[in-house]
Amino acid sequence: MRGHPDGRSVARGGTRTSPSENGSTVMADQPTIVLVHGFWGGAAHWAKVVVELHRRGHDRLHAVENPLTSLADDAERTRKMVRQVDGPVLLVGHSYGGAVITEAGDLPNVTGLVYVAAFAPDAGESPGQLSQEHPPAAFDAIAPDSDGYLWIRQDAFRESFAQDLDADEALVMAVTQKAPLGSTFGDAVTAPAWRAKPSWYQVSTQDRMIHPDNERRMAARMSPRETVELDASHASLASRPREICDLIDRAVSATS
Repeated sequence: MRGHPDGRSVARGGTRTSPSENGSTVMADQPTIVLVHGFWGGAAHWAKVVVELHRRGHDRLHAVENPLTSLADDAERTRKMVRQVDGPVLLVGHSYGGAVITEAGDLPNVTGLVYVAAFAPDAGESPGQLSQEHPPAAFDAIAPDSDGYLWIRQDAFRESFAQDLDADEALVMAVTQKAPLGSTFGDAVTAPAWRAKPSWYQVSTQDRMIHPDNERRMAARMSPRETVELDASHASLASRPREICDLIDRAVSATS
């Protein structure tokens, strides 16, 4: 057993460990980590997390590239990747990617869910509905184009999405952003996987895309194994990758 910050204990089970090439300890039966991006980003938003996880000895990593055309499309793309994995899977979702892992995490080989400044809808809830309850500070920076895709204005991207990244990194994110279809905001979750699977949640206290109080509320109702608050923007996966990987590591340990 290992101690938990809130006083609970989490069983480690029959975990076998072996040393990796870089000297860290790797669990022989650890799950494959599948990373799921959110709106206005792609799989490359996980770049720093991928490098840090690999440095720590996690060699079973995948990052889904979702189309952001509907929750059903994105959940099915994620399920297809999970089905390709022979063995247990830990799903990690950022932003809207939290809604995706909530919808797609019902597969039997998914052993846990990690939410990174993410939506965690309940049954019948959509990201848009949740955002209306606690409007984000950067709501006015989002605008649709003539084809129905939603964009964050490039001149407002850094202050809205990634104010704790340097200007060059935020510029690249702004220019390469992947816009979702606006209708995706209204797509509701059917059966939330967090009601059946263990979960972990990271709150960004300086988030301007999802209100921090909304993140806290979503986290509290799922009774996660652990909630971590970071003094970070919405882009915590890029600005605080070590702390995000610490949380993922603890989820890996608990689900191995």
